[in-house]
Amino acid sequence: MTDDTRYHRDEDKIARLTPEQYRVTQENGTERPYTGEYDKHFEAGIYVDIVSGEPLFASSAKYDSGCGWPAFSKPIVAGHVAELHDTSHGMTRIEVRSSHGDSHLGHVFNDGPREMGGLRYCINSASLRFVPLDEMEEQGYGDYMDGVEQDNG
Repeated sequence: MTDDTRYHRDEDKIARLTPEQYRVTQENGTERPYTGEYDKHFEAGIYVDIVSGEPLFASSAKYDSGCGWPAFSKPIVAGHVAELHDTSHGMTRIEVRSSHGDSHLGHVFNDGPREMGGLRYCINSASLRFVPLDEMEEQGYGDYMDGVEQDNG
């Protein structure tokens, strides 16, 4: 099993975030649709929290929802994604945050593909760092390689 104690909120990484990454992850911002680097990205690998490094989503759970943000059907480890009730902006939604890094990631909706479980985790690219499949072992994510063998690209 994996060692989750290595994932934590890292103030040094927070200090090195770009202004957009900081606005999204630390101030609950949302990037403009169709502007994020991972919206149309379908390479095999995993997406990790830019602050803590905790694994969040696998490429095998990514799909093109047409919403303008990266969309995933499920987290790679359910315990790494916290779901919170959000009533901001006059809407009722479920916010998703990284459990260890406490980064704002985006929101989850129940309008995803039924064959993939029916959920759409609508995630800001600015909150993610992509780790390609061929670099996962060397970057310490080898335990998650089985979850990314299928590529939806």
